[in-house]
Amino acid sequence: QVQLVESGGGPVQAGGSLRLSCAASGRTFSSYSMGWFRQAPGKERELIAAISQSAYNTYYSDSVEGRFTISRDNAKNAVYLQMDSLKPEDTAVYYCAAKPRGSTITTVREYKYWGQGTQVTVSS
Repeated sequence: QVQLVESGGGPVQAGGSLRLSCAASGRTFSSYSMGWFRQAPGKERELIAAISQSAYNTYYSDSVEGRFTISRDNAKNAVYLQMDSLKPEDTAVYYCAAKPRGSTITTVREYKYWGQGTQVTVSS
């Protein structure tokens, strides 16, 4: 069991940067792969970045590759998403999620624990 709380969202201008944080509970944080998802109004939830327990493996969706960077600090029970060169189409609610080990970091249905989400709004 793990509890997740996102922070760092807000309004930002196109071309700007934002850093999202996700604070996790408990001593088992390092046992989980972590992912960042986003959902825009009228759109399906999508996995945009993921990182393995040891940070050895990472994944980025085509839409954010080269602009976003996922990282984690297991000593602080935290995962981060650095977002650069933001575009209006990045506007969405962003969620962090945790997946127990046993499948690849892109196995979306195995992400079991979710934060409450944080709104990112990118304006032109």
